[in-house]
Amino acid sequence: MGKAGRYIGILMVLALPMACKKGGCNVVDYRPFNTTISLVEFSELRLLMQPVALGVERGGVAGLIVMQVSDGQYVAFDRCSTVEPGKRCAVELEGEGPVAVDPCSGAKYILTNGSPSAIAECPLRPYYVRRNQDILIVSN
Repeated sequence: MGKAGRYIGILMVLALPMACKKGGCNVVDYRPFNTTISLVEFSELRLLMQPVALGVERGGVAGLIVMQVSDGQYVAFDRCSTVEPGKRCAVELEGEGPVAVDPCSGAKYILTNGSPSAIAECPLRPYYVRRNQDILIVSN
């Protein structure tokens, strides 16, 4: 590698920290948990694209949102908004679709994958979901 290549390499390494925002996108605190959710108790989770918002007592920093995205495939996200995660503002379900809104900032998230659709730059924190018959096991 020539001198020019080395200089370019050094410049790229020096520029990396400036390319990332403070904290990157892992902005929501990590809180270990393992919870179970009954599909008998929350029968709407048997339907596709019908999200359920659960309180912080079930896990996460600001609670959980769980939804079935395809036959037997579930997603779960922390309800803590990524706009100002220190405020622990819990996103709320919006209307009849898989969308959540941060009541503090107005940010919106698409619940099929947790990605931001307005205002926010970082997605909701995802969690692992396993199904064991009529029980969902959500953990991080």
